[in-house]
Amino acid sequence: MKKEDRERLGKRAATVAIAGNIFLTVFNIAVGIMAGSYALISEGAHTISDIVTSVIAYVGFRIGSKPADEEHPLGHGRAEAIAGLVIVVFLAIIAYEIITGAIERLFFGGTPAIPEPIAIVMAIIGVIVNFAMSQYIINLGERANSPAIVADGKHQRVDILSSLAILFGILIAQYGYPRLDPLIALVIGLLIVKTAFDVARENLDNIMGKVPSPELVDKIIDVSNSVDKVCGTHDVRVNYFGSYATVTLHIELPPEMSLDESHKVVHLVQNKIIDEVDVIHGVTAHACPFGLEYDHDQQLDE
Repeated sequence: MKKEDRERLGKRAATVAIAGNIFLTVFNIAVGIMAGSYALISEGAHTISDIVTSVIAYVGFRIGSKPADEEHPLGHGRAEAIAGLVIVVFLAIIAYEIITGAIERLFFGGTPAIPEPIAIVMAIIGVIVNFAMSQYIINLGERANSPAIVADGKHQRVDILSSLAILFGILIAQYGYPRLDPLIALVIGLLIVKTAFDVARENLDNIMGKVPSPELVDKIIDVSNSVDKVCGTHDVRVNYFGSYATVTLHIELPPEMSLDESHKVVHLVQNKIIDEVDVIHGVTAHACPFGLEYDHDQQLDE
């Protein structure tokens, strides 16, 4: 994907997320106060965090899209995974505030008031808006191959479940169970904790170089082996940098091949992998003699 196309997708994702969450924040808090629903007010606080995390995701996306330079010869891609971890911090703070507030209302605040029926309408609107927004953002993030935008979209997805929980809680509260409202707020807080854990694990795996999918490795091997004179490929290692990755691999060449010929084949393999595997932006190939047992640790005089 071209750099300008990727930047256009990132900007669109940020715009949709920020505009949608400003709308939800204003109306969740306003309706929550009018209707007496702590769950809606909590959801409004959560959507404030959505605005902040969308900004963080976009900043990480922009930094990660910067080209390589002298200080960062492999590019700035890991900025996106770092942005994902910053989002986790904000999620943890919001979850703590919501959970502690819900516990206080459940056990130390007396009998909660029954929310007004208007809160039901806002909960339904929240379900619809959050579903459409989260799906759209995740799709844009996957098209742009951006961990930060995908993380933000998954964060938005929690709001679908929380809006459904709010709707259920308000409906039941109308029949004389007002404690369900702060209980639903507690559930929202726990859902945010779960999302924070998933986002943290995914981005830490990215930074720490988790083993890639077998499908990606197989594709790299197939592309390498398709180059004329290559007899085999092994020791494929993928190193992720956010939205892209680099690869090191060993290719097996006929032992009688000259150094000049093997050098040309190595470059053909490197270029073909970059051209045919979208996520790969850099390749280092090492030539090995085909059919010969070789100890890579041995010295020249051995």
